[in-house]
Amino acid sequence: MPLSVPPPVSRRLTGELRAIKVVWQREMIRFLRNRSLMAMNLLQPALTLLVLGTGLNSLVSTPTGTGDYRAYLFPGVLVMTVQTPAIAAGASIIWDCETGFLREMLVAPVRRGSLLLGKCVGGATVASCQGAVVLSLAWTAHVPYRPALIATLIGELVITALTLTALGTLAAVHITRIQTFQAVLSFALTPMVFLSGAMFPLVGLPVWLTALCLANPLTYIVDLLRQAVTAQVPGPTATPVTTWPTGWQPSIAAELAITATIGLAALTLATRRFSRPR
Repeated sequence: MPLSVPPPVSRRLTGELRAIKVVWQREMIRFLRNRSLMAMNLLQPALTLLVLGTGLNSLVSTPTGTGDYRAYLFPGVLVMTVQTPAIAAGASIIWDCETGFLREMLVAPVRRGSLLLGKCVGGATVASCQGAVVLSLAWTAHVPYRPALIATLIGELVITALTLTALGTLAAVHITRIQTFQAVLSFALTPMVFLSGAMFPLVGLPVWLTALCLANPLTYIVDLLRQAVTAQVPGPTATPVTTWPTGWQPSIAAELAITATIGLAALTLATRRFSRPR
């Protein structure tokens, strides 16, 4: 009986990249065909900015007492826009498992990690596209359409989308039922948004609540986007969004590193769990 010869490294790499591309294309096709879901994912952040932001603008002051609350709220709205489709990528894994489609994918002669990476890249692409659409509402928050600012925000949104998609995927590979996954997200996402500084400054909080804010990945993501916005918006909105316990304000480079590290760690753990027999 002849011995099987493993394919060359270049051929195996080509096959893995093709698998990632196919899974990415499937996610994009599902996104483009479901226009009603696309509209609903964009409606909530738009209403938050236009209705809640406008309504509270005359009642809520910025950290210095003056300024436009909508400019303060805008980075948080961007994060909420990216968050929903990014987390939905994890839900699609559970749904594919329940329908049996995932089992058909797993018989392909490629690594399971490549299939998971394709899911993450597809979910991050969808989330980034929706975040870019909401950037068109920047004028309602008096955020200028400067090419450098828009390019910076888009780049940060891509990193944010990848990180949130990896976190959603990490949760999905440990949960086997879609109902449980949705319940966990409903329980976790709302506190994470409120404890991220998306809607109000994290100033004067109790020690235990401050610790939760510092442990919240969204805190660094929201502040990352807000520093980019406030650097281009004149006036008091440039005040830092959080008061850290030591008085230290993380730099943009530090928050980028923290966000990327969280995403990479989540993707690595999810890949290890997904590679085990299900």
